Amino acid sequence: MKRTEEASDTTLRRLLREKTREAEILHQIAETVSGNLDLDCVLRDIMDIAVQVTKADSCLVYLLNSHKDELVLKASLNPHPKLIGRVRLGLGEGITGWVAQQGRTVAIASNASDDSRFKMFHNLPEDRHQAFLSVPLIVKHDIIGVINLQHKQPHRHRPHEVALMTTIGRQVGGAIETARLHAEVTRKARQVETLSEVSATITSGRLLDEILHLLVSMTAQMMGSTTCSIMLLDPERDELKIAATQSLSEMYRSKPNLKVGQSISGRVLKERRPIAVLDVTKDPDYMYSDLARKEGLCSLLSVPMLVKDKPIGVINSYTAHEHLFSQEERKVLQSVANQAAIAIENTSLMEKSFEMQEALAVRKTVERAKGVLMQSKRISEEEAFRLMQRQSMDTRRSMRDIAEAILLAGELDRRIGEKKP
Repeated sequence: MKRTEEASDTTLRRLLREKTREAEILHQIAETVSGNLDLDCVLRDIMDIAVQVTKADSCLVYLLNSHKDELVLKASLNPHPKLIGRVRLGLGEGITGWVAQQGRTVAIASNASDDSRFKMFHNLPEDRHQAFLSVPLIVKHDIIGVINLQHKQPHRHRPHEVALMTTIGRQVGGAIETARLHAEVTRKARQVETLSEVSATITSGRLLDEILHLLVSMTAQMMGSTTCSIMLLDPERDELKIAATQSLSEMYRSKPNLKVGQSISGRVLKERRPIAVLDVTKDPDYMYSDLARKEGLCSLLSVPMLVKDKPIGVINSYTAHEHLFSQEERKVLQSVANQAAIAIENTSLMEKSFEMQEALAVRKTVERAKGVLMQSKRISEEEAFRLMQRQSMDTRRSMRDIAEAILLAGELDRRIGEKKP
């Protein structure tokens, strides 16, 4: 009887310690993530606490995308900068996808890769770990992601450990969702601000080259681009040529022109529609894959610049890692392209108007000069024009210069004549 009471007392003490520890951890989570609006910081804090609870060797956090049909790796205890945002799982795919689909925790003590639901990513060292604990992240009964904890060696997950991680998964979901919403609001505010700056730049009266370079700089910052470029159409040659880029690479700046229909940008202009490529180094239609590898370019979003269906050029936005461009990103870049197209077209019309005015002024000057020659030399209009033309060719000066010189000489002769008694 005494031994039974002692065993019972020991069990109660152990349970009390576990509950006390759980309460401390939950309190720590509340203090750590409460009020923190930086998503990366929130995820990092959650991983630290989860590893503290489970003594795991690794921790990965996957979040559902905006369409809620795919899980994306968003954070890792062990740095994987090239894989964050690139490793993706469909609902039901792998253990992680199964947990997100079913909303249930999975705990595997050893040989996790033998589980029929397991899916291996050859780039993830964690795939070779033995023990696996996968917990859904939940907000108001909705799954928003999954947190995975792994041990290199076999590890038996104790019931209270699994229960605590399940509770943590429910508690931190709200903090993650709040941080995501804050990031989304901040991003949209930056987009609105950039679009406003684009409008102000276009109507600022600056020279076209200056406008284009400001546009690529602002667009790159807004889109998070590694490289952003504007290619303008030369209608006579039917070619696209880089007119502006914020890239400092001379190799990229001197990239050969593209015929309309060639490569991705050429297709965009020919088909009058945006085209997104996940990895240009692997796309058979992209003509400069070697250059892209050297420059560290991966995903591309290219949109046409049109004015009432008249092709003007394209805007290209590249990222350094694989990135699925959202519908919103496409709309924002297209909005920039539309405004840029109008600015380019207006500037072109102004330049043509100026050229026409200049041509008219030259014509009037030449006509006046012909009149002076006809009167002073008693020659015909055709002879006067040929004389001026020959003088222009012999001296390699423009017809305008020759005409102005004739008018100046005629004015001097007139004044000298007026002074004679």
